[in-house]
Amino acid sequence: MDAEAVISVRDLVVGFPDQVVLDHLSLDIRRGEILGLVGASGGGKSVLLRTIIGLLAKQDGRINILGVDQDSAAPQVLRGIERRWGVLFQQGALFSSLTTRQNVEFPMREYLDASPRLRQDVALAKLGMVGISTEDSEKFPSELSGGMTKRAALARALALDPEIVFLDEPTSGLDPIAAGDFDALIKTLQQTLGLTVFMVTHDLDSLYAVCDRIAVLVDGKIIVQGPIATILACEHPWVKAYFRGKRTRETARALGQTPH
Repeated sequence: MDAEAVISVRDLVVGFPDQVVLDHLSLDIRRGEILGLVGASGGGKSVLLRTIIGLLAKQDGRINILGVDQDSAAPQVLRGIERRWGVLFQQGALFSSLTTRQNVEFPMREYLDASPRLRQDVALAKLGMVGISTEDSEKFPSELSGGMTKRAALARALALDPEIVFLDEPTSGLDPIAAGDFDALIKTLQQTLGLTVFMVTHDLDSLYAVCDRIAVLVDGKIIVQGPIATILACEHPWVKAYFRGKRTRETARALGQTPH
């Protein structure tokens, strides 16, 4: 039996006046898994993530998160659901005028009636979880390296102890060592905290190393989904080109796997 779907998307249509981006797309994200979403650049991966969390309007279809239908739920119910997820946006999207610690405190200011001291203590604890020291917590985003920016953004995503974490290109812009460290951090936190992770990525190393399942978005639809073995067996031309190219073969050999 399949694990419980904490996010269920059915027949989702999203587009702009001159373009349909998501064309009757359906996808389930299961509790406790890391699902990697991959597809061509500009193919709608981030559009799907932003639609699920309510930043973009859909034209048709249904989205159910943690048992709540987005169309029929009352505003206060939707706000309660929002507290149960965290988001790491591309490039981190930290507030430049706030320190790293203050960035992590920001969701607590929005959703919790907590004292300044408690917010500070929780923020420092979250930063410690992702490997950022108390000293570095007082730095501004402009003073952080790319890897530290991503870690700080992840700490902010974890500020409210979410059940679901959305990651939009979390290793983009990082060197291979920093990207590998970040992948390992995501996997450790997912296992330790029991998180469900929905990760938009183009990073083959991430797909092989940390994802339980992969969903491939092509022409506005999910054309195949499953563990890496299922993806490697797919005969769709885009999938073959992406997952069986020279770079992929090198990645697979490094990780002890062999694509067809």
